[in-house]
Amino acid sequence: FIQTALSSVCQQLFAMLEDHAYPADELMPLTCRGRVRGQEPSRGDVDDALGKFSLTLIDTLDTLVLLNKTTEFEEAVRRVLRDVRLDNDIVVSVFETNIRVLGGLLGGHSMAVMLKDTGYHMQWYQDELLHMAKDVGLRLLPAFNTSSGLPYPRVSPQTIHKTTAVGICPDHIHSCVHTHTATVFRSLVHARRALDFLWEKRQRNSNLVGTTINIHSGEWVRRDSGVGAGIDSYYEYLLKAYILLGDDLFLQRFNIHYASIMKYISQPPLLLDVHIHKPLLPARTWMDSLLAFFPGLQVLKGDIRPAIETHEMLYQVTKKHNFLPEAFTTDFRVHWAQHPLRPEFAESTYFLYKATKDPYYLEVGRTVLDNLNRFARVPCGFAAMKDVRTGSHEDRMDSFFLAEMFKYLFLLFAEEEDLTFNVEDYIFTTEAHLLPLSLSTAPHAPSPANATSEEELDDSNFDWTCPNTRLLFPDPAFPRNLRDPIRSAVDKSCPRPAIHREPGMGRPPLRAQDFMANNPDHLELLRRMGVSLIHLKDGRVQLVQHATQAVSAVAAEDGMRFMQEMMELSSQQQKEQLPPRAVQIVSHPFFGRVVLTSGPAQFGTDLSKSIMGVRGFVTVAEPYSGCAELSNAAFVQGRIALLQRGQCMFAEKARHIMKAGAIGGIVIDDNEGSSSDTAPLFQMAGDGRNTDDVTLPLLFLFYKEGNILLEALKEYREVEVLLSDKARDRDCSTDQTSPVPAATLDQSHVRTVEQDESAPHNEEVTPEEDVGPAIKRNPEPEEEPEVDKDSSRKSVEAMMADWREDLEAFQQMEDEL
Repeated sequence: FIQTALSSVCQQLFAMLEDHAYPADELMPLTCRGRVRGQEPSRGDVDDALGKFSLTLIDTLDTLVLLNKTTEFEEAVRRVLRDVRLDNDIVVSVFETNIRVLGGLLGGHSMAVMLKDTGYHMQWYQDELLHMAKDVGLRLLPAFNTSSGLPYPRVSPQTIHKTTAVGICPDHIHSCVHTHTATVFRSLVHARRALDFLWEKRQRNSNLVGTTINIHSGEWVRRDSGVGAGIDSYYEYLLKAYILLGDDLFLQRFNIHYASIMKYISQPPLLLDVHIHKPLLPARTWMDSLLAFFPGLQVLKGDIRPAIETHEMLYQVTKKHNFLPEAFTTDFRVHWAQHPLRPEFAESTYFLYKATKDPYYLEVGRTVLDNLNRFARVPCGFAAMKDVRTGSHEDRMDSFFLAEMFKYLFLLFAEEEDLTFNVEDYIFTTEAHLLPLSLSTAPHAPSPANATSEEELDDSNFDWTCPNTRLLFPDPAFPRNLRDPIRSAVDKSCPRPAIHREPGMGRPPLRAQDFMANNPDHLELLRRMGVSLIHLKDGRVQLVQHATQAVSAVAAEDGMRFMQEMMELSSQQQKEQLPPRAVQIVSHPFFGRVVLTSGPAQFGTDLSKSIMGVRGFVTVAEPYSGCAELSNAAFVQGRIALLQRGQCMFAEKARHIMKAGAIGGIVIDDNEGSSSDTAPLFQMAGDGRNTDDVTLPLLFLFYKEGNILLEALKEYREVEVLLSDKARDRDCSTDQTSPVPAATLDQSHVRTVEQDESAPHNEEVTPEEDVGPAIKRNPEPEEEPEVDKDSSRKSVEAMMADWREDLEAFQQMEDEL
């Protein structure tokens, strides 16, 4: 069931990529659009992976075949051959382009050849992806033109003569050397020379290498050594290059490094960086998430016990924080809170399950899946976590999420009969691309005779074959005996809250963007999370969290995450403030002299893009709240409906009056005494759903301004108004009674829930939702009201004075904006 669900979700993601992102490099899951480098705010070095190559498409070619989406794969290959350009004038990361683009093309080629050999698919294929891979390799080669042979970290693929002259490799060793040597550039002298140079520069006493090196002088810039960021893939491909290419030298070098890692860096279950010259001295007190690949590598090595121990430590940290933080301390607390949906932990889980067949690792995989669906799933994919403590997101879904994460999770739960080919015939690159093991039977050039001395190649302490894992665990309790002490150590060092969920709390937590203040289920979820909702006098609602009032510690964490999301939405909305709008009474006896300051809606017709505005006679909707289908739809048709705030969302009111045929709407505040003179501009938010279907303008009037309009309607049977972005010429005549059709106006699209600008940043958030109480008053516009003439005259004089004040206030607000 899980394997089928994964396949379905992955297919949905590919469809989203095609609909929203293609031919961009990545899909932005929060805004549902493609990320094109140079068109979005720079993210620094992260953007160096984007070379306008349709990166995600290339990176996930072999994932399609693994999921048995052969028709989709064939179409994807045709798209790559038709649309992808490799000569873009843009500086890219040599490492990322190599493992994702070149590796993706090679993985796609190996799958295309395999399918072609079956005789059913890809019969037209003539090694086109392989030729593209060769082209990419040639465009990366100039990066190796250094005195040491170590490559520059960046290069422009437009010309094979253009490189970025950076003398120090800030992207660390793995960005500079490893993949070129191990697989793709095996036959290139440049890559082999770079690897030999790096081996010569290891610290001879500890046999460790640092993480940053000067590519010209060969001096170590950073002398700390570990198995995480900066060095991870170097070790991975020393072993995998031996498996794939059969060159003993790679295994010998790996074994020497591995012995030093287990002697100095491995402190089960921890893996701590040390100084290469003083390996008994720790270099830092935290670990980064990229080391999570290492248990999988230890499985390939055949060293299962430390793999189980380190993996269990990582699993306990994952369970505590829902995801593996980008970095965490030795007492398992968050050091760097980001999590860009990295796949390394899932990778090691897969390899441990394949080695042991222990169903425990299926439960681990299920936890990873549940957390992805619960915390990272968004309408257009899966979003990277900005902070694992709060659950906030980044608008980011790297190509490796589909290339690696989904691939390893699918394989973890797949049965052999579910796969269309034997995965054991392939080896996974560091980007999880599938390269055939048959390459190991091809003839290779002999290793350079002077690469190392006989003394350095002494490998007598290492086995040359991996042990049978089934013989390692004659006692089924053995793995559990390794895991239990680690679980206890994590709990003791950094205890996680006990999970005691009440009925109804097993569902995914409430997200801020989904919150509706008039939804009873949402209010109940808030109560369980210790969040209370307070109605303010000005009609807004304030959210306050008291963690001690939550039903459980887990619910309190969900509440903190919800409040954090609310504050982020508030911050976003403050950056998107809209200017005030105008409701101008143009009929007799006002003739445009009365202008009421109104607040805009964040959906529906954008009056700032309309030259004429929307003009029409007003009438009161029945029901006045507008929260149900209108009973006076015939009278509302072709008019501007007056509505009272409260009982339902603004967008719901708009949909009801639009269904009745209204050409616009005005929502009047139900909080007596509110006025634009004293209250900040009010913007009506959507309902958290897509509101593109709302195609009429909706404006908001505070109580004072709204009452002026209602009094005018009482005194004069027909009142015509103009809804616009600003006041028009006051010499408006009453013969211009034809309203501007709303359908001809430009549209503005849905935005997120609006929050109060003054919301505190600690524990209170004030969203401006339409949740005011119902008002029983329901005027009948069809009936002629009885009005005392003297009082009416006084009322009109008073209104005229107020109107002048409103007009002055409106003009002042316009000037300020």
